[in-house]
Amino acid sequence: MPRAWRIHDYSGYQGLRLEDEPLEEPGAGEIRLKVEAFALNWGDQDLMKDNYSFSFRHFPARVGIEAAGVIDAVGPGVEAFDVGERVSTLPYFYYDRGASTESLVIDTRYVAKAPPNLSPVECASIWMQYLTAWFPLAEVTPVGPGSHVLVTAATGTAGAAALEIGRARGATMIGTTRFERNVDYLKRMGADHVIVSGRDDVAGMIEDVTGGKGIDVAFDPVGAGLISRYSPALARNARIYFYGTLDKQWPALPFVDMFQTNAVFQPYSVFNYVEDEAACARGREAVYGMLRDGVIRPQIDRVYPMEKYVEAFDYLSQPRSTHGKVMIETGL
Repeated sequence: MPRAWRIHDYSGYQGLRLEDEPLEEPGAGEIRLKVEAFALNWGDQDLMKDNYSFSFRHFPARVGIEAAGVIDAVGPGVEAFDVGERVSTLPYFYYDRGASTESLVIDTRYVAKAPPNLSPVECASIWMQYLTAWFPLAEVTPVGPGSHVLVTAATGTAGAAALEIGRARGATMIGTTRFERNVDYLKRMGADHVIVSGRDDVAGMIEDVTGGKGIDVAFDPVGAGLISRYSPALARNARIYFYGTLDKQWPALPFVDMFQTNAVFQPYSVFNYVEDEAACARGREAVYGMLRDGVIRPQIDRVYPMEKYVEAFDYLSQPRSTHGKVMIETGL
């Protein structure tokens, strides 16, 4: 029987249990993966405390939104995938059917062929971070030369992905971090300027580096603690993509600054774009192309064995001096 990490109530990741579960057969339009690797994400922790934008339908439930593995069974009607192919899963809300398992059944809508020349761990790490950054910066409000983009909490994987994508598109990228030790890393990832939020005047630095124009786009998962510090430096018609609450508080919107600049505050979830078949196809092809051209490259921080999932969350929860995805290898 395959093993899976399951949670039985909203007790947080400390309540995860490694348990046997029956081998599931794929239904119509589904495939089954022998999972080689899966990823940890910050949202998993909020979900396990019922602080996420979705909730489990019932318990016990599996956690995890990104996996890579080899297809070992296909359901009726599946033609685009074959047994023996390596694939990875796309970000969508899985309810109770998460990726923290050795055997995963999933609808083919949420499956992508594994990019060539990437390891299983790398294949399981790419889609959440790069699709999350791609749609705001390349589809909804395309940035390019002359654009100024602020990426808060830029050492996070989606933030670092935004720096890579914005740099490739020719935008001026501004990253924030709490710690000065991260400045060099953010510059390597694509930041033209780095603001240390605990030390610097955020709006003042933005005004300086943009020549008084302000930022056209903010890509912000922080929440209440930062938005009022950069909102005085919004450019005309700026758009704020708000995609998380790392500081655990919903922001009070800076209405005066937004009125004065005609700015838009957009709560943003990549799930909405993955669920749009045409948009998802464009995003997949863009990521494949950027990987092929060397524009992006997944950064892996640490890899833990299947048995140490809880320890991996302990590590993810702490301030880190190294960066990239935290991953689990099943050993299969």
